[in-house]
Amino acid sequence: MGQRIILNAFDMTCITHQSAGTWRHPDSQAWRYNDLEYWTDLARLLERGRFDSLFIADVVGVYDVYRDSVAPSLVDAAQVPVNDPFFQVPAMAVVTEHLGFGVTSALTYEQPYALARKFSTLDHLTKGRVAWNVVTSYLNSAAVNLGYTQQISHDARYDIADEFLDVTYKLWEGSWEDGAVLRDKERGVYTDPAKVHPIGHRGEHYSVPGIHLTEPSPQRTPVIFQAGASPRGRAFAAKHGEGVFISPATIAQARATSDDVRDRAEAGGRSRDSVKIFALVTVITAETDEAARAKHAEYLSYASAEGMMALYGGWTGIDFSQYDPDTPLVEVENDSLRSVLASLANIDPERRWTPRDIIEQRSVGGMGPVIVGSPRTVADELERWVDEGGIDGFNFAYAITPGTFVDLVELVVPELQRRGRARTEYEGRTLRENLYGPGQVFAEDTHPARRYHGAFANAPSALDGQRPSKITDAAAAEVALGAS
Repeated sequence: MGQRIILNAFDMTCITHQSAGTWRHPDSQAWRYNDLEYWTDLARLLERGRFDSLFIADVVGVYDVYRDSVAPSLVDAAQVPVNDPFFQVPAMAVVTEHLGFGVTSALTYEQPYALARKFSTLDHLTKGRVAWNVVTSYLNSAAVNLGYTQQISHDARYDIADEFLDVTYKLWEGSWEDGAVLRDKERGVYTDPAKVHPIGHRGEHYSVPGIHLTEPSPQRTPVIFQAGASPRGRAFAAKHGEGVFISPATIAQARATSDDVRDRAEAGGRSRDSVKIFALVTVITAETDEAARAKHAEYLSYASAEGMMALYGGWTGIDFSQYDPDTPLVEVENDSLRSVLASLANIDPERRWTPRDIIEQRSVGGMGPVIVGSPRTVADELERWVDEGGIDGFNFAYAITPGTFVDLVELVVPELQRRGRARTEYEGRTLRENLYGPGQVFAEDTHPARRYHGAFANAPSALDGQRPSKITDAAAAEVALGAS
């Protein structure tokens, strides 16, 4: 019996997420993304399948690289229209008890003071079942619509992200001490101001002198998900990520990436097991291999070439309309997702992918591999990816929704349970306990967030009557020194 496999469903508050054109399939209910009932029904289904979490992707821009226009994306609903992923989470939490929720938010266009409150609020309302999928945004269309002249360079976005997370960690872990909240009705004291501290942060990108607006939530710091694939992104993931999302094309690539991330985490003082790595995959399954292959062929018959090119244009920053469909593609250096074409190349180093290849072989599955077969065949392959690829689990994308997830819960999960590779019952209540085991409610001591827990105890507090705007540079330095 091998290790338990982490099971995450991968969805997005849109119609076309990874598989272009399949929204037209008669069994697809992707159009219900605007209905709260779609999300509550999905949450109940996933909890029945003992999934760890629902991982909700997001973008704050549009895919407008292909044909230099957003029109192809609009025609196929390729991640547009897209809603904010935060708002369905409380409703899903009400109808479940254990399922976690990974919410994507691009920090490049947020402020840490405000976003920290948003995640603390969600963590309270879900009783500790929230993760933040930290992204820096790869779409230039997002940048120009949010006040920038162009996308910030790739590595600079990660430099900003490092400081952003440092600020949120200070707010979540250090601003309010344990025991700050008294709720003492007799004395009329809800919070002890002596145990609430301004964080006094002054950095290169952010100035946040004050206290966290929210009392400590069940997990304090939400579980940190991350998906960096470039060398700079992997360094960031190894430092901060508790769940690291990768998109390998092959098992060998999964092993190379997972080993690299774990090596980096270990070098930074974390354990190799502290990073839970899960890979993108789409599963097409039915009672028999033959039936599954027929289902896959049926889904492909609905594929949209224009929609797939729109998605890949956004992911790579390349306008594929400028190439003949049979022209071999080459990697380029830009500020989009640099790993996408490299991932394709790793499937077969001798092969040069063309736009036609992408259309024919990636229209179902998008950036990730597709596993087709009976529950036994699929379970065999999932086990092989985990055991040989060095990963901990998967983000399961859908070909059609919710049908792909129904097939996973009703066909594949029972087979994994029989093999001892999927849980039959939840052991804890928080998302971090889902991933690490009962009792691991807070970030591990070796995680950078936890170094701020209690770090401000000797710093100025709200009791001192010192307005945050009046905190001196010396006080700020004292806080920073205490956390080091």
